Amino acid sequence: MKSLILPLLAGLMFIAAGLAAQGSSSLTGEIMDSACAQKGSHDAMMKSHPNMKTAKDCTIGCVKAGAKYVLYDSSTKSVYQLSDQKKAEEFAGQKVTVTGKLDKGTNTIEETNIRPAA
Repeated sequence: MKSLILPLLAGLMFIAAGLAAQGSSSLTGEIMDSACAQKGSHDAMMKSHPNMKTAKDCTIGCVKAGAKYVLYDSSTKSVYQLSDQKKAEEFAGQKVTVTGKLDKGTNTIEETNIRPAA
C-alpha cells in the first residue's frame, strides 16, 4: 500500500502545478501611474509640472499624489492594475514584462515577476 501512495502523490503534485501554470500570462508595457495611463502619455502632466523631467519622475510624483502603479500597453491602449504596488515602484517609468495571473474581470494582474523588457 505504501508503494502506491508516493507515486500517486507525485502525480497529483504535477497535475496541480500544471493547472496553476495555465493561469499565468506575460504582458509587456510601461509601469506608469493610473492618472497618466488614462491619457496614454505623461506629456500633459510633465508640461504642467516642469520638475517632472522623466517618465520615472512623473510616475513616482503622480503615485505620491494618490495615483496607483499600473501596466500600460501602448500597442493596445490597455491599462492593467497591479496587485503588488511595492514591486512595481522599483520599475516606475520603465518598459517591463510582467508575468502573473490576469483577472480579466477586474483587469488586475497578480504578478509573480516583473523584469525589464527585452
